[in-house]
Amino acid sequence: MRALIVDDEDLGRAVVREHLGAHPDIEVVGEASNGFEALKLAGELKPDLLFLDIQMPKLDGFEVLELLEGDPAVVFVTAFDQHALKAFDAHAVDYLLKPFSKERFDAAVEKARAQHTGRKSPTAQAPALSASAHPRLERIVVKDGAKVTVVPLDKLDYVQAQDDYVLLRFEGRSILKQQTLSTLESQLPGDRFIRIHRSYILNLERLSKIEPDGKDSRDALLRDGTRLPISKQGWQRLKESWEG
Repeated sequence: MRALIVDDEDLGRAVVREHLGAHPDIEVVGEASNGFEALKLAGELKPDLLFLDIQMPKLDGFEVLELLEGDPAVVFVTAFDQHALKAFDAHAVDYLLKPFSKERFDAAVEKARAQHTGRKSPTAQAPALSASAHPRLERIVVKDGAKVTVVPLDKLDYVQAQDDYVLLRFEGRSILKQQTLSTLESQLPGDRFIRIHRSYILNLERLSKIEPDGKDSRDALLRDGTRLPISKQGWQRLKESWEG
């Protein structure tokens, strides 16, 4: 197996590299200290196994995993337990909580090895979780070839469904991301983003006013003059958000 180690701390990478010395069937083909570097090396080296830190500069571990091409086995290695449920939702092979023992590391490697060879791996066990196990999405990352665009949620005006893609409108520009509107809706904070129509999610901070459009129809008028349709269900969601 070919392994890539991703951690913004030299010591973190060194510990993983040292433990891998006991596994001669695994070759460390590269190391990365941030998310962008990890994507570049993963595209070039095509690793079978990824040891991936979560909290890193530029792109975090989940964003790297989302943008990653190919399907390597992923072992998250982190000092924070609050991301464990999200890691397993992302189908990680295992979740190592720093500091970890050699035995715990070897168990994670065995799970990755089993996945690589097509054998049934032991069930991964998440560590004890804190109350904040489901962190909110704070930004959206979009990969277009070698280019990665990061869209902070406070810059996002609205999202529009376009078949199997969503159009993200922010700072006077638009970008497409391959994702369904329903999936993105489930990741956005509901107190700030409301689905006002089957095709639109609106950032409430961008709403200027609501205007009638025909007998039973309404439009959302944004601060920049953009007009978006509001469905009956969307109008109900808006009223509930205001009442709440």
